Amino acid sequence: QEEKLWDAMKITACVLGTGLLVFTALVNSVSWYVLNIWDTSGHFWQTKWLKFYYLYEGDEWVIFLFGAALVPALAFWCFNGILLVADVTGKPTFITRYRIQLGKNDPVDMKKLRQAIYTALFNQFFITLPMFVPMFYIMKWRGNTFSKELPTFQWFLVELSIFTLIEEILFYYTHRLVHLPLLYKHIHKKHHEWTAPIGVVSIYAHPVEHIFSNTLPVLTGPMIMGSHIVSIAAWFSLALITTSISHCGYHLPFLPSPEFHDFHHLKFNQCYGVLGVLDYLHGTDTVFRQTKAYERHRVLLSLTPLSESIPEEPKRAQ
Repeated sequence: QEEKLWDAMKITACVLGTGLLVFTALVNSVSWYVLNIWDTSGHFWQTKWLKFYYLYEGDEWVIFLFGAALVPALAFWCFNGILLVADVTGKPTFITRYRIQLGKNDPVDMKKLRQAIYTALFNQFFITLPMFVPMFYIMKWRGNTFSKELPTFQWFLVELSIFTLIEEILFYYTHRLVHLPLLYKHIHKKHHEWTAPIGVVSIYAHPVEHIFSNTLPVLTGPMIMGSHIVSIAAWFSLALITTSISHCGYHLPFLPSPEFHDFHHLKFNQCYGVLGVLDYLHGTDTVFRQTKAYERHRVLLSLTPLSESIPEEPKRAQ
């Protein structure tokens, strides 16, 4: 028996060792190719950045507004413009067949939609834009934001990880805070008028909520890290697009799953975070984990809607 056990251990060590060597070789090869591609394209982007910088003669305020406000706003409205066509017209069916809450917003209520768009624009122009003024001076004080040299790709990935972690912590706790009865009634209830949300509803919120729960969690990371304006523009754009996806109401192929936050709008007292890590630690996703929505909460890698491959269980007759 000891000999058999020893043989099994040797075979296991051989298999694991070989697997580890192969995995390490593959990782190193992929890393080499990625870095090689980045080094090549990095020169291209560095040249483009310098051309843009000198085009505005190094005017830091103009460059900051362009990167922090204009680029993310364009990303938000271009992405949501496509979704709004589907919400209003029900076409193209390629998008609408991936609807999460079947029968909802089909078509969308135009009165509610106009109100959502007006509120989103108000929050962008009269809440977020003024918040960029103190942020601009903080970034100038940090000293690296308007550097003529772009950050490396590796450093941007480090920053992106830190931004995401900070956003998760700040959003989760401020979001739970506005769910307290008094704050919910006077502040957060506005956002929850949409039990079946659409993309533009991601910034449809009371001004107080938009400041503390929507905007500050995204702004804080770059201010702590003293990030370059190019990193800020990429992060703000990514944050706006991902929150639009989580609110869009469609579980589209190859995009992050919106099932988690869609369930929050449906049930109100589950799934408060972005990544779901703090929800797991605090037990605020226990009901969600027992649903079909949890089974569908993954990246769709085929063209078959998950509402068809993992349908809701039929309701029992009363």
